[in-house]
Parts: sequence; structure tokens; C-alpha cells
Amino acid sequence: MILLAAETGQVDGITWEGVKVRTAGRFDTGKLGDTLLALPRMTAVLWEEKPDIVVVYGWTSLLYFLAKLRTFFPYRLLFICALDSEIDGGFRSVHPLRGYFFERGIHLCDARFGITEYQARLFRAQGMSCVVTRLLLQQSTSASVEIIPKPIDLLWVARCHPVKQPLLFLELAERFPQARCRMICSLQDKKLWKEVEQRAAQLANVEFIETVPYREIQHHFNEAKIFINTSLDEGVPNTFIHAGLGHTAIASLSVDPDGMFHLFSVGVCAGNKKELLIEGIEQLLSNQEHLAFAQQESARFVKEWHCNAKNVDAFLKPLSD
Repeated sequence: MILLAAETGQVDGITWEGVKVRTAGRFDTGKLGDTLLALPRMTAVLWEEKPDIVVVYGWTSLLYFLAKLRTFFPYRLLFICALDSEIDGGFRSVHPLRGYFFERGIHLCDARFGITEYQARLFRAQGMSCVVTRLLLQQSTSASVEIIPKPIDLLWVARCHPVKQPLLFLELAERFPQARCRMICSLQDKKLWKEVEQRAAQLANVEFIETVPYREIQHHFNEAKIFINTSLDEGVPNTFIHAGLGHTAIASLSVDPDGMFHLFSVGVCAGNKKELLIEGIEQLLSNQEHLAFAQQESARFVKEWHCNAKNVDAFLKPLSD
């Protein structure tokens, strides 16, 4: 298995737990110029590794060029959708040129996968086949097998980007001064991150952490009563899965993949209304029985939707057809 990674100074060709990591320029920026500059390096990796299958997760104008390169390399090209905006026209409306190449690439793929039923319907409405395969769980010994004492009331975990709205979490921390809050906010947007760091330092009830190794992140969910999602747009947050593994209730501003909050009583989705989010959090914090039920439902959501065996079978089926 080969992972093609953006080049950030790491050594090319390192193998880690059976996965060989190759570098291919700065295609991760999303800029068309960087993508074009990365193409020669990417083509060289394809020539050296000769893959049978190439899988692309999430938007990139590289998808179109990877589709065209099949003239020279006989691989099958698969696309996994990450965000609804990738297929509902939202991405192309913001990035017309990159969006054009990206959407053409989607149509040219050998198989497409959605991580929600809603995404699959969007694909099919545009005349494209699609298989639903929900996100896989990384097996972790640190995942909670039962409800354990939780010293953190409110947990926020995300990269520091405007779409994640980190400052809104700090507003919530101010509204609940008695709540013990933990914020894990990895640096991406430097200006915004500095503002978040400075404001968090002014709040006595907020523990601010910039970076946590992925292997340790589950521990933080295990310790939290409620996970807070303030994002404007996401497909299916990995953090929802971590919350379920940790028996942690979920309070979401607007993200509600496949209407999961109606199917599982995991907490509250506020429909992008801040006051409803505050009310929902207050109800969870003030009613231990209500909170415990939401935590149990969060664990049930992961068990029912994110069964690795079931989702691996769904992913492999188009490859055997």
C-alpha cells in the first residue's frame, strides 16, 4: 500500500506499519498552480510504484489529471467524497476553475463512494453511480468500553480554520463559566489561531492545547462528557466517531450527517442556531440522566453505523464487479 503525501520536508519512501509514504510536491494547497507543479513528481511515483488502484479522498483538481493519466498507467481510479459541497455545486461556485477540473474528474472515475446516504443521492441525481461506505474505525485500545469518570465537561477538537469556528467554542465557554472546557486546536490559519490562543488564555475554565498525537486523541474524548462541534460544513466528522467510542455526548451547531440526531439521541443539533445550541448544552449539563442516555446513544451510533467489516465489504464490492 502506498500513501501519496504532500511534501513538507519529510523523507521520501519511508515505510511505516506496512504503508509506504511517497512525496509529491505541494498538491495539498488546493491551488491549481501547485497542483500542476506537483504533476511531474506524481507521474514519476506512478511510474515507479505501478499501482493497480488509485484512491482519492476529498476534493482536488488532481482528480482530473489522474483520470487522464490512465492512458499511460492502467490503474482503476476511485473517488471517496468527503464534503457535501464537493458534489452539490458548492465547491465549484467558490472555485470555478478548480471546481471544473475536479467535477470532470469525478465523472471520469471508475467508482465513486459517499460517506453518507445523502451524498449517494446527490451522485445519483447527477447520473453517477455511488456506493455508500461509512468511515472506518481505527482500532484503539484506548477506546472506552464503558462509561468512565469524565473530568471534562466540554471538549472541542479541530484544526484552526474559519469553517470550524473556534471562537464560537470560546463564546460557549464564557456562557458556561462553571464548565471545565478543553480545546485542542491545531494550527492552520495562523492569524485566527493567534486570536484563539490569546482569547483562550483569558478564560480560567479553558484548557488550551495546540497539538495532540493522533494515537492519544481518543483519551481526550474518553475524558469528556460532551463533544462540541461548531463547524459550518463537514461530511461526517471523525470526531463524532471518537465521541461514540468514548461514550461522549455530541452537541453540534449544524453538522447532522444523514439526520443522525433524529435516529440516535446522541445530544443536540441546533440547526445553525447558536441559542438552541446553548440550550441543548445546558440541558445535558444540568440533567445527569439525560446526559447518560445521550452518551449511551453516542456509543450505539458508532456500533451500528461504523462496523468495519460491513463498510470494508461495501468498499470492495465495486472492485470485484
